[in-house]
Amino acid sequence: MTSPLIKVDHLTRVFDVSKPWLNRVIERESKQYLRAVDDVSFEINKGETLALVGESGSGKSTIAKMLVGLLKPTSGSVLFDGHPIRMDTSKDMQQLRKRFQMIFQSPYASLNPRWKVTDIIAEPMIVLDVEKDRIQIKKRVEKLLELVGLSGKEGNKFPHEFSGGQRQRIAIARALSANPEFIVCDEPTSALDVSVQAQILNLMRDLQDELGLTYLFISHDLSVVRHMANRVGVLYLGALEEVADSEALFKTPKHPYTRMLLDAVPDLEMTGRKRKEITGEIPNPINPPSGCTFHPRCPYAEKRCKIEKPKLLETDSGAAACHFV
Repeated sequence: MTSPLIKVDHLTRVFDVSKPWLNRVIERESKQYLRAVDDVSFEINKGETLALVGESGSGKSTIAKMLVGLLKPTSGSVLFDGHPIRMDTSKDMQQLRKRFQMIFQSPYASLNPRWKVTDIIAEPMIVLDVEKDRIQIKKRVEKLLELVGLSGKEGNKFPHEFSGGQRQRIAIARALSANPEFIVCDEPTSALDVSVQAQILNLMRDLQDELGLTYLFISHDLSVVRHMANRVGVLYLGALEEVADSEALFKTPKHPYTRMLLDAVPDLEMTGRKRKEITGEIPNPINPPSGCTFHPRCPYAEKRCKIEKPKLLETDSGAAACHFV
């Protein structure tokens, strides 16, 4: 078997969310820490799409930033093709950065409004030393614009002259300009209309087939995930609760939280399947519950769940972190 392109091993990120020192002294409070990502491990094979899903605040975007070196892990490691991803400007890291890119959530915030589209798409080529010749850069920008469904002549326009869907196409072209193998997609369609979402998702799938790309796809929309992903990882309060093949996870979810997420999806086909009512809310991540963090909302919780934190146990379709899986 070939080794995975991405290997995430016991990844953890803790943020200091304490009040200023003087406030803590006056109010006699200790420091407070938020564990945004809690001991997460997974692998992504070349050419596949792994999706991470979960409610807001589950740690999806934090993982995305650590995977591309925008955020330093508190502990754990991220290996890209066997090489550790670090936050430095060494030559080795510079060469490695050419091989992965990121598409951000909002096409309105991720593009510089003062730059023309040509300059936006060309920036990774120049910064990562992929191409130096100005004429070649201009030709490549035109090809990339045509590749994502825009006219090559529109490079002289500014971002405000495009719609939201067109801006996200520009963001995809920018991500492709350095010839990457791996792209982290952080909710790339959540800010777009539903009709435009379908166009962008189909474009991304076509590009994956054409260029042999590998995706980490982050979303809270399960219908989008079902369309895009080969495998799905479910996050809750920073921890990975279940990871499985996409088809198996949607048909026979193993973890109670996964079942709860799927029960929240409207049954448009009116199959009449039984579903449980969603109860409770996500606990305060600064002071999470003991044991299994999902136990206050779990219909199957027992005394053991309140004391002992479950480990990821292998299942027939992947793995799930539940004592009764």
